[in-house]
Parts: sequence; structure tokens; C-alpha cells
Amino acid sequence: MKQIRLYGCLLVLAGSIVAAQGEQTVKTGDHEFFVFDNGVGRGKWTPQEQAAALKELGYDGISYNYTSNEELGKRIEAFKAVNLKIFGLYCGAKLDKPEQYNPSLKEAFKMLKGSGTVIWWTLTGGKYGLEDDKAVKSVQEIAAIAEENELHVVLYPHKGCYVATASDAARIAKRVNRPNVGASFNLCHEFLTDRGDKVPETLKEVAPYLRLVSINGVDVKNKKYILRLDQGDYDIDGFLGMLSNADYKGPIGLQCYSVPGDQKENLKENISAWRKIHERRMSAKK
Repeated sequence: MKQIRLYGCLLVLAGSIVAAQGEQTVKTGDHEFFVFDNGVGRGKWTPQEQAAALKELGYDGISYNYTSNEELGKRIEAFKAVNLKIFGLYCGAKLDKPEQYNPSLKEAFKMLKGSGTVIWWTLTGGKYGLEDDKAVKSVQEIAAIAEENELHVVLYPHKGCYVATASDAARIAKRVNRPNVGASFNLCHEFLTDRGDKVPETLKEVAPYLRLVSINGVDVKNKKYILRLDQGDYDIDGFLGMLSNADYKGPIGLQCYSVPGDQKENLKENISAWRKIHERRMSAKK
């Protein structure tokens, strides 16, 4: 009972902070800034704790790794209560399986109808680069279901998957040729697939299909590709400049997979780094 009261107090506190101080979110240019749930106590924090923490710190929302419709419902309720968004629902298809995706997703799409949440879609299985026809057919099927629910599908590049790079995502999205299908650029996976030195060219290539972007700190020298934003030697400011040149104004997500340290402290340091990036970019424009 004490724990339930605590969660309620957290939500009230978050709402009070916003009411007293106004919207705290600091955007870099036109970008909303959200966090992957792997940096917000995935499997440990309640949805209410996640929502309250992100609201208090000034994030715009979260990307949720799909587990079940019951859990999705809890998150929808918790984030709606504090006026934050679920930017992405991370899920996908297995090209080498008879049942390619979880049938429960059809109901999940209905739950998210018209919400603006993106279906962040992975494609696994198959012989890399040789089964585009199967991949396109699979994405077309899920995109049709998404369209019925006023949702967009954005292909998520992930090392080791059939769609492993942003170029892969754009190639498949182009062939699918549906207005509700696009590609994402995940900075860490470009480095993990040995394409970190091709970021400028890749952004130009995928720009027409780009719907979501994820970032994190990167230590190129020591090959540590997922760090906090205040860590590493990669020029995140410069990367955001490249996004601007590519005319990307959409949301930016923060990848936090296996980042060392206390997650609450990491969230504070990341939002602080984000604000400093914003300040530097604004100063450079003066």
C-alpha cells in the first residue's frame, strides 16, 4: 500500500512541477527527445515510475519494447496521465518463420490507433541482402494493418538483422512504396556494422525516407558505441548539424542499451548533455 501511495505521489509531483514551471523539455531545433525503455528501468520500474521520472527531468516520452497488450495498456495510461508520448513500439517480424510476427500486435495497433506512436519494426532471419522480395511483402502486410489504425511503420536497423543498417531500411522502404512506411537511422548500429565513417553519405541517401533517429555517446577510438551523451569522442553536435542539412525535423531517441551506471543518474546526465548541445547550437547560430 505504501508503494502504491509513493507512485501516486510521484505522478502528482511530476504534474505539479510542470504546472508551476511550464514545459521543461528542451528541444534541439525542432526535435522532440525521448528515451528507449532500456534506459528507464525496463522490467524493474513501474510505468508510473517511468513516466514520473521522465516528466520531472524534461523528456518528451519513451520508446517501449513490446511485451504484451496488458503491459502496453498500463504504459498508455501512465504516460497519458502526465501528458508524455509513447514515441515508438519496438517489435518486428521473423522472415524465416511461418508465423512472422506476434498475432497479438493486431490488438496492440488498435490500442494505439491515431496516437502518433510509431511501429518501430525490425526484420530478422533470411539470407542477408538476398530476400528483399520476402521482406517487402512482410512489411507491406504489417503496414496495411497499421494504416487501418492510422499508424506508421518505421524500419529499425539492428546489427545482425536482415535490416541491419539505415541503408537497408531505406532500400526496403523505397520498394514497399507506402506513405506510412519509412526508415530510421540508429547511430550505434551504423558503428556496430562498420559504417560509422560513412554517416554523412548515409544520411543523404536515406533522407527521403527518414522518420526516426536514435543517438547516444560514441567513443570511436576505443570502439565503445553505446555511451551516455556526455561521454565519448564522437561529435554529436556535428551529427545534429548533418540531420539539419538533411532537413530532418522529427523526434530523436536516446539509446541506452547496457550503458554502465545508475539509470536515474544517467537520465539526469543525458538530459543535461542534451541541453548543453542545444545551447551550443543556438550560440553558433548567433
